[in-house]
Amino acid sequence: MVEEIEVPKLETTRLILRSLSMDDAPAIQKHFNNWNIIKEIGSVVPWPYPDDGAVTHLKNTLNQPLTYLWGITLKDNPDEVIGVIEYRLSDNADDNRGFWLAESHWGQGLMGEAVTATQDFVFFELGIKRIVVTNAKSNARSRAVKEKHGAKLIGMSKGKYHTGEVDQEVWEITKDSWVNTLKN
Repeated sequence: MVEEIEVPKLETTRLILRSLSMDDAPAIQKHFNNWNIIKEIGSVVPWPYPDDGAVTHLKNTLNQPLTYLWGITLKDNPDEVIGVIEYRLSDNADDNRGFWLAESHWGQGLMGEAVTATQDFVFFELGIKRIVVTNAKSNARSRAVKEKHGAKLIGMSKGKYHTGEVDQEVWEITKDSWVNTLKN
């Protein structure tokens, strides 16, 4: 039997990050079904995105062992998920975090707020010492979030995306690098 993980509610200045449920599938389907988002996620996400894509993903992801999955909502509209941030903390995970945000909310610093809150939880509450995160080299927005949140580029690899096999950046974020980022 898999032990259920309690995903705590986290708040920032503008956001509420909360546990996802199947009730969030319509909002996820609406916002995530966007080529500009999916092309940067990787080929594990089907394109065209199927009509039941969000339902299928939630069924497969909710209650996965050592996976923390938050829905990102605005404080003034906490019922509508506008993005997701996920941490996969099992020993065999080669990429510990993934995130996406509705395109209509890009460029407002919302993902930075979400990453700050969740990294605080991962490093200070869970006691994780190190995570590894990746992005397509072409994904400048994802790179910028990493650079602002204590990540150090440790290498390159090849990743499978909808545009084919592309260069992928591999980053490390340690608890110490996160603490130093918070001090500056």
